[in-house]
Amino acid sequence: MPRRATRNEPSSPEGGYRTVSPEDPDAFPLLVAFDLDYTLWDLWIDTHISPPLKRPGDVLNKLVDRRGQDLSFYREVPSILAELKRRRIHIAAASRTSAPELAREALGMLLLPSEEQGDHLRAVTYFNTMEIYPGSKLRHFKEIHRKTGIPYDQMLFFDDEHRNFEVESLGVTMQLVPSSGTDRKLWNQGLSVWRKKRGIKVVEEDR
Repeated sequence: MPRRATRNEPSSPEGGYRTVSPEDPDAFPLLVAFDLDYTLWDLWIDTHISPPLKRPGDVLNKLVDRRGQDLSFYREVPSILAELKRRRIHIAAASRTSAPELAREALGMLLLPSEEQGDHLRAVTYFNTMEIYPGSKLRHFKEIHRKTGIPYDQMLFFDDEHRNFEVESLGVTMQLVPSSGTDRKLWNQGLSVWRKKRGIKVVEEDR
């Protein structure tokens, strides 16, 4: 469920921007979506991974395939997902892999640290919506929109392939992921792009 109801946006002040505080829910999109390969983990799951996958005990953020190939999220991805969940932002996966079942299995097996005391969390529990199948990302986002009702301009998407900028024709904001993968610097960069497109300026409150 989104953290706030969709509503008409107030008009921007003179100069084209409206100001919000850093913790204002309006400073964040309602939905953040991620590709998987070379966005959340550093491989093509349909090329580099040979099932079955195994998790070495309760080790965090690591799976191993039958050839000994590791599969892990990039180092800062777990904390980014935890922040999005804490802010009650809808998290989606949008992947065109040709091994969708293996990708879902990996998400279901990866263990991530919990911000609260208690058991670790399976990565899949962070995702509210998963569209994982071959084809144009336009189809993925049309399905995400149909299922969630969230407007396209309230979506921020991280993906490593230039061709997927086609989703911006729908109104989605896309941040291109470099070869180093998704990290906190890139998250902040994508968020800044989304805010600029929405005419939002974040201003620290006077103390």
